[in-house]
Amino acid sequence: MKGIVFTEFLELVESTFGLEVVDEIIEKSDLPSGGAYTSIGTYSFSEMLSLVSNLSEKTNMSINDLLLVYGRHFFSVIERDYPGILTSYKGPMDLLSSVESHIHVEVRKIYPDAELPRFVINEKDNKKLILTYYSSRSMYAFAHGLMEKTFEYYGQKSTITYTKLNESGSEVKFVILKHE
Repeated sequence: MKGIVFTEFLELVESTFGLEVVDEIIEKSDLPSGGAYTSIGTYSFSEMLSLVSNLSEKTNMSINDLLLVYGRHFFSVIERDYPGILTSYKGPMDLLSSVESHIHVEVRKIYPDAELPRFVINEKDNKKLILTYYSSRSMYAFAHGLMEKTFEYYGQKSTITYTKLNESGSEVKFVILKHE
């Protein structure tokens, strides 16, 4: 997993819960990296899982609730570092339906070894997008947060629901309805 995912997560934890909580979850997680991350480094997903699990225990928030908040936060990285991607689309439905064909292609140019989730479009029209998320990491709540912030960025309202297609959450169907 790319280091930027770790550095931004710890930044969110610090700004929301304080530096002491960052130190506590790093110490409790017993990380091979020692919790020292660079944005361009690559680290084991097990480290992220450990950090999020320990934060969940500390805050009494579910892992999925934390990942949803983190997905919303991570959108700011896209806004800050890759504004051209956002401005190249007219709206959130176009952007979300282009994750595989454009956004992930661009991410792989920057991070060739990035392990990204896969999104398959099942149905799309002007007001509805149904897609299936596939990832062994089961971070669908993170994707959900990114989707919500995408609509907010474009000043549009939506209803986003999902159904886990398997128990682990490695396959999840999202139904996205755009409101006028």
